[in-house]
Amino acid sequence: MADNPIVPELIVMGAGPGDPELITVKGQRILRQADVVLYDNLANKELLSLTKADCETIYVGKQPYGEYTTQEAIHEMIAHYAFAKGRVVRLKGGDPFIFGRGYEEIIYARSLGIKTQFIPGISSMQAVGLEDIPLTHRSVSEGIWIVTGTKKDGALSADLKLAIQSKATVVIYMGMKKLQDIAHTYIESGNGNIPAAIIQHASLPNQKSVRGLVKDLPEMAESKHLTYPAIIIIGEVTNLYELKTEQ
Repeated sequence: MADNPIVPELIVMGAGPGDPELITVKGQRILRQADVVLYDNLANKELLSLTKADCETIYVGKQPYGEYTTQEAIHEMIAHYAFAKGRVVRLKGGDPFIFGRGYEEIIYARSLGIKTQFIPGISSMQAVGLEDIPLTHRSVSEGIWIVTGTKKDGALSADLKLAIQSKATVVIYMGMKKLQDIAHTYIESGNGNIPAAIIQHASLPNQKSVRGLVKDLPEMAESKHLTYPAIIIIGEVTNLYELKTEQ
């Protein structure tokens, strides 16, 4: 009997914020069916144990500010393994559609006629709830601004100045190299005393955090030796843990 024909497919999947138990049920099922897994630096390696025995797992991570696999090389691997093996899972930390370049990979795969699928993941900003920080809270935060701390050209996102004008919670991804700039932007606008928090390794056993005022972000990080990967949350929601429940 002839072998089953190879059907090239790319599944871009969110691995969640770190804790392997926070991956979706659908994500678990797809990992068990994968022929190849291309996984990122922030995807928990424990998830690879879900794959079948003949699944090929390949690290294509991007170490922050260090050596990394280029996006072009990742595209080439997606094409190669999809046509050579079949079902390729692109396993990315958090949610691939939130500053994860996941849609770029889907567009590339589709341009080659490769079938695509997207499986969302829990983003690290949602994991801040593990530190008693809700992203919204009635009468405190009217919404959420999500911005990147570092644009493609290395500059701080100009949207931050717009976010400061709102009453929304501000969440900054990839901002640890821009703490001084972020603090200065808030101080310059007269909002340096807004509460803020930094959380590193959200949802993992080595999770660390610090709270303070946005004007002191660099000192806050230094006091707890916080580095990447970390997320910055700015707004009154970071202070709610101090509220006492009325008896």
